[in-house]
Amino acid sequence: MGTAYFAHPTAVIDEGCHIGKGTKIWHFSHLMTGCVLGENCNIGQNVVISPEVVLGNHVKVQNNVSVYTGVTCDDDVFLGPSCVFTNVINPRSGINRRGAYARTHVGKGATIGANATVVCGRDIGTYAFIGAGAVVTRDVPPYALLVGNPARQTGWMSEYGHRLKFDQNGMAVCPESGQEYKMEENKVKRTK
Repeated sequence: MGTAYFAHPTAVIDEGCHIGKGTKIWHFSHLMTGCVLGENCNIGQNVVISPEVVLGNHVKVQNNVSVYTGVTCDDDVFLGPSCVFTNVINPRSGINRRGAYARTHVGKGATIGANATVVCGRDIGTYAFIGAGAVVTRDVPPYALLVGNPARQTGWMSEYGHRLKFDQNGMAVCPESGQEYKMEENKVKRTK
């Protein structure tokens, strides 16, 4: 009886991992005991998924990504090449802070760009878009676009990954999907 997922022969999968049907794990990646991966995820090469990490369905983790204990990602999250999550706010080599890991949550459909760093203890909102190389040091609202170091919000993004341009009535339309969005009190929500 075969597995319901694919793992390249060089991948290391510790006992006690839960891996959903249709998930693919590529070259030299390491899944550690107690991690949970949903269905149809794609784990690129040289990725580390630490214990207790939870990834939803259809999560794409590009090459060279480190996802440390304390991180959860909802469905449809995209983690760009070489992005990294931290899990201790004040690490020191000689001080064991295991068990004091801060929690980080990445909401449904969010994108974390290549080489971005997410400092632990943050909530990344649904469909937020973190630009390449950004350093996230605070919570990110749903649909927000953040860039830079430290990351600053520069706009809003649609669920299809297009920058939203709001009119005087606080309405915007995604140019690809036609989905409509409304901004009220500096919060964005999809209306249709």
